[in-house]
Amino acid sequence: MWLGPEEVLLANALWVTERANPFFLLQRRRGHGKGGGLTGLLVGTLDVVLDSSARVAPYRILHQTQDSQIYWAVACGSNRKEITKHWEWLENNLLQTLAIFDNDEDITTFVKGKIHGIIAEENKNQQPQGEEDPGKFKEAELKMRKQFGMPEVEKLVNYYSCSYWKGRVPRQGWLYLTVNHLCFYSFLLGKEVTLIIQWVDVTQLEKNATLLFPECIKVSTRDSELYFSMFLNINETFKLMEQLANIAMRQLFDSKGFTEDMLLPKPSKSLKNISALKRDLDARAKNEWYRATFRLPKDERLDGHTDCTLWTPFNKIHILGQMFVSNNYICFASKTEEACHLIIPLREVTIVEKADSSSVLPSPLSISTKSKMTFLFANLKDRDFLVQRISDFLQKTPSKQPCSNDRGWKKNLGDHGHEEIPELSPSTPPAVSPASPLNNQLSNFCKDKVPTASQGLLKLFGTNSEEPLRSKGAKETMKEESWNIHFFEYGRGMCMYRTAKTRELVLKGIPDNLRGELWLLFSGAWNEMSTHPGYYADLVEQSLGKYSLATEEIERDLHRSMPEHPAFQNELGIAALRRVLTAYAFRNPTIGYCQAMNIVTSVLLLYCNEEEAFWLLVALCERMLPDYYNTRVVGALVDQGIFEELTRDCLPQLSEKMQDLGVISSISLSWFLTLFLSVMPFESAVVIVDCFFYEGIKVILQVSLAILDANMDKLLNCCDEGEAMTVLGRYLDNVINRQSVSPPIPHLHALLTSGDDPPVKIDIFELIKTAYEKFGHLKADEIEQMRFKQRLKVIHSLEDTAKRSVVRAISGDISFSMQELEDLYVVFKAKHLMSCYWGNRTAAAPRDQSLPYLEQYRINIEQFKELFASLTPWSCGLHTPVLAERMFRLLDENKDALINFKEFATGMSGMYHGDLTEKLKLLYKLHLPPALNSEEAESALEAASFFTEHNATEVSPFVSELDLFLHCDTQEASLQEDKAPKEGNSKQQEEKGTSPQDYKYHLRIWAKEKESKKETIKDLPKMSQEQFIELCKTLYNMFSEDPVEQELYHAIATVASLLLRIGEVGKKFSHQPTKKAGDDIKANRAQDPVSEEESPTSDQSQNSTVERYSQAAPEDKASGDTQVDKNQQENQIFVDGGGGEGSGSPVQLFSDDETKDDMSMSSYSMVSTGSLQCEDIADDTVLVGCEAGSSAARYGSTIDTDWSISFEQILASMLTETVLVNYFEKKVDITQKIKEQKKVERQFSSSSDYELSSVSG
Repeated sequence: MWLGPEEVLLANALWVTERANPFFLLQRRRGHGKGGGLTGLLVGTLDVVLDSSARVAPYRILHQTQDSQIYWAVACGSNRKEITKHWEWLENNLLQTLAIFDNDEDITTFVKGKIHGIIAEENKNQQPQGEEDPGKFKEAELKMRKQFGMPEVEKLVNYYSCSYWKGRVPRQGWLYLTVNHLCFYSFLLGKEVTLIIQWVDVTQLEKNATLLFPECIKVSTRDSELYFSMFLNINETFKLMEQLANIAMRQLFDSKGFTEDMLLPKPSKSLKNISALKRDLDARAKNEWYRATFRLPKDERLDGHTDCTLWTPFNKIHILGQMFVSNNYICFASKTEEACHLIIPLREVTIVEKADSSSVLPSPLSISTKSKMTFLFANLKDRDFLVQRISDFLQKTPSKQPCSNDRGWKKNLGDHGHEEIPELSPSTPPAVSPASPLNNQLSNFCKDKVPTASQGLLKLFGTNSEEPLRSKGAKETMKEESWNIHFFEYGRGMCMYRTAKTRELVLKGIPDNLRGELWLLFSGAWNEMSTHPGYYADLVEQSLGKYSLATEEIERDLHRSMPEHPAFQNELGIAALRRVLTAYAFRNPTIGYCQAMNIVTSVLLLYCNEEEAFWLLVALCERMLPDYYNTRVVGALVDQGIFEELTRDCLPQLSEKMQDLGVISSISLSWFLTLFLSVMPFESAVVIVDCFFYEGIKVILQVSLAILDANMDKLLNCCDEGEAMTVLGRYLDNVINRQSVSPPIPHLHALLTSGDDPPVKIDIFELIKTAYEKFGHLKADEIEQMRFKQRLKVIHSLEDTAKRSVVRAISGDISFSMQELEDLYVVFKAKHLMSCYWGNRTAAAPRDQSLPYLEQYRINIEQFKELFASLTPWSCGLHTPVLAERMFRLLDENKDALINFKEFATGMSGMYHGDLTEKLKLLYKLHLPPALNSEEAESALEAASFFTEHNATEVSPFVSELDLFLHCDTQEASLQEDKAPKEGNSKQQEEKGTSPQDYKYHLRIWAKEKESKKETIKDLPKMSQEQFIELCKTLYNMFSEDPVEQELYHAIATVASLLLRIGEVGKKFSHQPTKKAGDDIKANRAQDPVSEEESPTSDQSQNSTVERYSQAAPEDKASGDTQVDKNQQENQIFVDGGGGEGSGSPVQLFSDDETKDDMSMSSYSMVSTGSLQCEDIADDTVLVGCEAGSSAARYGSTIDTDWSISFEQILASMLTETVLVNYFEKKVDITQKIKEQKKVERQFSSSSDYELSSVSG
């Protein structure tokens, strides 16, 4: 590649000049190529340790002038071909021009300008591809691809200098982090270490320091533990490794995640020596933090952030913090945690103006909203640019917006002065005023005046008996008053100042009337609802009457959702729940419906109207509890792992006991998935839900730890899991909410009692207070870090479970051992995943989590060909891809151009296991349709139309009259045989008679039919001459590199000659009169009952190309014709004599004289194939079976369509040659081939003249 001219002072240090002219030198690096000795070793080591881009290019071109001692590097190359191309260009285009100049400085200036021009032109051509990476990084990426054999689609994210610890010896080298791999290269004093690890194989990442290792990063896989240390910035490296491993894990259960997350805005300025991909990943991490912190929609992208101060009117001070600006929001977070958080949706903003600067208030910015709130920011570094960005975003914000949340709520509170905004949101929280009129925008279910469209079920099914609740009602009123005061001081709605005071009020419990409103605010669901007016109503209409697996599960669970609550004891509540759950399943078919969603949604519907409950469910499933409600509840399992880890850290004395009892896995899923709603009295659990919407999963973990802590003594004394569950269940049943104004709802959990002592009542507010006091040290960032760590474990565990399930499911049908199947599964899955990120868009079927495990990973024909080539024991040289394609077509039973693991393992097992018959049967099928397609044989379509796998009774055009008579007689015999076991079948007939509708009976019959079809070789169709020639061609290729290839060639030539003659004899029989043929059959049966077994039936046929193997050399023509004449005469005599046994009895087909002729034919084949050339052998074998007059057949112009051969005949002929029997009976171990495949499965060299170093270490 051309380089921007760089000054080189020592031109000959560590370099050898190979070519020179007056203006340029072509140099080779010492130690590269031939020789090198000790100097070469030292230079190679220095290159790895010192060079910033891992390895110096081994060739370079320098520019020099006669009087100057300074050299300029103008080009470098990784191989001689590349550098020679540059050298020739310089000689052809520059030498004559440079000779004209008189001044050396002019020459150097001209050369530098020319080289810069070439580079600029190259960059210009590459610019449309979005190439943003700086030169040094690009060079490193190029070397990474060549060093590790990665294709161009594999992008380098970053590279670091570090040491890899091999045993106790550190190996200094370079660590390359690509999108899909972790790679390391080291070259020290002649010892080379190359490591390639897929991110999906990483089971654990740890950053630690021990006595043995300094501060290091430990990368664990299933097979090994690798230690890397001596990083310049270990934190940055570790963070990036975590990100990449996390993306890989997400790809395993959500193949869309990675591509979507990479669509990030490009930075305005290019940063030096950082790849575009690294910037995108950093931006991705910031986006995730930003959305999680401020509970923003998933598509929100952070544009930038800056330090500033915010004037807070509630305490009259300027708070130091950071302002974050994205396309729809302006947010503020104080430096001091919980001092103040602020979210300003741009849809609420009316005025953004720059106020006058002063010494007290430098660079102030004022933002006003529709709710008459004004926010004053100051100390902004680049205020003008910031205002411009906000203005740009404001212009893109839709002018017509639904009513702001503040106005909507004020209207509910009695402020009716806002008629100028007709777009009032249909989902204004009814909790504030149940008398608010039904909004106009809700269509469909709202037109019917469904009450749940405008208010929560608690308002509709509240109690009328106020007397017993008077004291509690007073407390509830005081709570409402406290919140109203808070709203007055801190604002109301999305633009509320959120401070420690807000959290205090939440922990004391939210009043029922405000619960819906505040849940929407704190969860961020209000934002999505405000920007999607009418969305829920449309979903309800679209999903109406639609049926799916999700709707079936929803119907099943509807009446199990809080059946103790009166709201769900009638059709009104049930119908609302059905609509919300069905609408969500329709919105997100990936999740659809999961158990526990019904319980959570039913509680949401008590306090919110349907649309609000829907958007809260969206916030829960897609943001606040990520991956909880999918088919494998990955998110809940991840948080269960966090809970176990926290138990070890916070309650060490209890942790071991809990592990022994196995309780944590039993309790945590029900606690986390339903937010305690299914295990605690409703009025108590809903207080935890209040805290959850404000604090997130942290609260659930804290309360869970507090529950274990409160029951520690009892749990330590438990003997088994059941006893521990009883202790915890009894405790949770007695957590009460003394402040609840709702009538106590009967708790339908099992009444758990222990002895005669009355249960102790626990106040929910005391429990929450204890949880915060003892375990309040948990931080959201720490939990996210722990989530990543646990996600690796959980997904690998789930993948292992899937692997074991698949292997167990197919192990009974396949001859491989369990371990071999597991190893094959790993290789198969790796090929599928590789196609997902390296193949083109149509290369692989995306993984569908809803399918059974066996169907989730599938590969197409290209991936199968690669696996087949590396794993097959039938290596056929250049013919291997052809055989692989046929195998793929044979295995692809449903014709969707994809095969699953069972089909793949079946094909592999057929080649590795079974006896000679089974292997030959597979090979035979590979040369019949559907394995052999029409392109490979001109007459295949004709054959395929007569023979299909599923119709065994159709007549083949290759079946002679003799075969038809054989078939008829066989049927007669079978009818007579059927009479014998008739008595045994009488029982079944009775069963069928007594229960004609018994589907089990029909299933059994169908299963027997299928089974018998698989087992018999008589169902195999006959093979045409074209197909037989293709089979011979495959066998010749298969034997080409075998140690006993000469013997194998001789044997197959002998067998092929014999079979061709047998086919000719069978053809002659097809022309005999019917009566005589029938007599022959009876005579044959009388003489040899065995022949009946060998008589084939035909239901299928295949064709293939014959050109290469149907052409005879001119010098062989005479002998070939003579032999054919002789065969024809023998055949004629044989047929006329009527002593033959038909094509079904190949072993006893010839008389003694004919056997001698066959031996002479064999010797002829051996003599004519002395050179062991495949083409010659093929020519001879084809010649033997031809008519005397049809010399054209030898040149491939015609094929004898009457000729056919059966599988039994091929099998019997093969059995006559010991060397063939030994070849196919030979046991081959697949384990070694799998190991080799694992080593190279990720290494596709992108440079043909680059030698990949052997993988070691």
